[in-house]
Amino acid sequence: MKLSDDGFDARRLRPRGPRHWRTRIGAAFAALLATLGILLSLAGAANLLGNPPALQSLDTTTGGGITMLVIGLVLLYLGIALWRRSRRRLRRSRSDLEMAPGLMKKHD
Repeated sequence: MKLSDDGFDARRLRPRGPRHWRTRIGAAFAALLATLGILLSLAGAANLLGNPPALQSLDTTTGGGITMLVIGLVLLYLGIALWRRSRRRLRRSRSDLEMAPGLMKKHD
């Protein structure tokens, strides 16, 4: 952008965009939560399918396997829900008109 000689800067006229660093950290945390959920549910499924020596330090009983599977699926669901919510907030601008979340494009 060309600067004039009198010190006028056109960039100052444009409003600064909102800072999204908190939402980006939330999206990263949600992705980690979903990854942990996937790993824990896979460990629970491996335990239930009869391969407990691969788990070594985890609980290798059937009840432990069911518990790991259920907790892993809950963490996966929470991670995906938080990630979708943070992505929706990243795309929304404060100057835009409010739109129902169900009408947004389903890219997530």
